[in-house]
Amino acid sequence: MTHAIELAAYIAGFAGSPLGPWAASLPWELPPRAPEIVRQLLAALPAGDYAIESEIAIHRSARVEPGAVLKGPLILGPDCFVAAGAYLRGGNWVDARCSIGPGVELKSSFVFGGTALAHFNFVGDSVVGAGVNMEAGSVVCNHRNERSDKQIFVRSGQGGALQGTGCEKFGALIGDGVRIGANAVIAPGALLLPGSVIGRASLLDQEVPDEPR
Repeated sequence: MTHAIELAAYIAGFAGSPLGPWAASLPWELPPRAPEIVRQLLAALPAGDYAIESEIAIHRSARVEPGAVLKGPLILGPDCFVAAGAYLRGGNWVDARCSIGPGVELKSSFVFGGTALAHFNFVGDSVVGAGVNMEAGSVVCNHRNERSDKQIFVRSGQGGALQGTGCEKFGALIGDGVRIGANAVIAPGALLLPGSVIGRASLLDQEVPDEPR
């Protein structure tokens, strides 16, 4: 049985954002469609507010340091900062006031306002809420390399049953205000409720039923 997972229960501003038309989607349905979705949003952007070239739109108030690698389709919102050495690829939508630090790789993800990926983070195939902070070296994994069955499973709610996603690439749905400590590892398929705190140097794998949500 497939359990409904409401994006708005994790990200309060989802329905009112440019991603609102996809608010009824399951979280793992969005990253595979990231290039398509970002291209649709690109077509609706006010050209006067963004510098747009080769499927890359950078708000004129955003700052991108030399040495960052940006690959389209990409939307970088107002007052964002992208440091030298950051690598954005695979279709990304980054909301206002986000910080993408040095050595960060962001792949096929949607990131809401005021979120900070501090430095040396990887976030793949994920939906990240507003005001999230990832300390140095923390990563969101998006692939089950350790087993022959690569399908990603999620666990809906404390003690809930595992459900298959049908996807081999999905990182996490990270709720508003989540704090992820330095060198923490988030295993594929995590659903992190708003305000969750993940300790430094820890592993969160929600396929294991005793792990905290």
